Amino acid sequence: MTIKSHLFMLACLSIAGAPLPAVAADWKAVDQAIGKTNAQTGSVYRYGLPRTDLKVTLDGVDIKTGFALGGWIAFEDKGSDAMMMGDLVLTETEINPVMSKLFESGIEVTALHNHLLRASPATFYMHVSGHGDPVKLAKAVRTALSVSKTPFDPPAASAQAPEPGFNTSQVEEILGFKGRNNGGVFQFGIPRSDEIKMDGMKVAGPMGAAIAINFQSSGNGKAAITGDFVALAKEVTPLLKALRSNGIEVTAIHNHMLDDEPRAFFVHFWANDDVQKLAKGLRGALDAVHVAPKG
Repeated sequence: MTIKSHLFMLACLSIAGAPLPAVAADWKAVDQAIGKTNAQTGSVYRYGLPRTDLKVTLDGVDIKTGFALGGWIAFEDKGSDAMMMGDLVLTETEINPVMSKLFESGIEVTALHNHLLRASPATFYMHVSGHGDPVKLAKAVRTALSVSKTPFDPPAASAQAPEPGFNTSQVEEILGFKGRNNGGVFQFGIPRSDEIKMDGMKVAGPMGAAIAINFQSSGNGKAAITGDFVALAKEVTPLLKALRSNGIEVTAIHNHMLDDEPRAFFVHFWANDDVQKLAKGLRGALDAVHVAPKG
């Protein structure tokens, strides 16, 4: 079909009152708008916004970027438009300037909170949401982050990623799920066995609906752990008790979304102890929520 005949067909459909065919999003243009390359999982396009500029310590542990400083935005492709969700890592002085810029572009701020206690410097996490043209949404987020020190330069080429520094196979066996090494941080993304929806649409795991667990070696058979559990209201108290009974700190309890159904609560945690002991404690916490069968 020639361009002229295609345009003639669209004009005829418009005159006849027929719905116009959806125009697929141009994800290369979205990449250019945000200044990053996406990682695609199914219909979700995710962009990492790591705060590699920050040097954060907690209880003597130098926090790796992938452990607790990995901001992101993700888009669920809906054909002609997209649903966007994200989690921006900010310092205290960056919070309100970034928020004001987001509001200027019509982006919703759905949560603002800490994930860690006693961290120096303190970091905060701003959850954002939007719906529409993904290029415009990406440009809006990029403009908002321009008033922060969030880096957008390509990461410097590095040698092979460092190993986690502990027996990851044992951790996988205890938890019952497969993890992955991300720059020396061993990460798990564990799906729930049920669905969480927003505006009637399922929120996919890469959009923030999966349980996140991160291990970072702290030497001598020990590791620091952090992340967040996704829990329904009736699961929150059993989950908190399971974490605390295993010596794991609860560092935050909050929502990430405004119109989710059923209502989801996100429980953040921290500990620095023997790797296997922590893995067993986390397995007990997983038993308190509805997760997918062990994989």
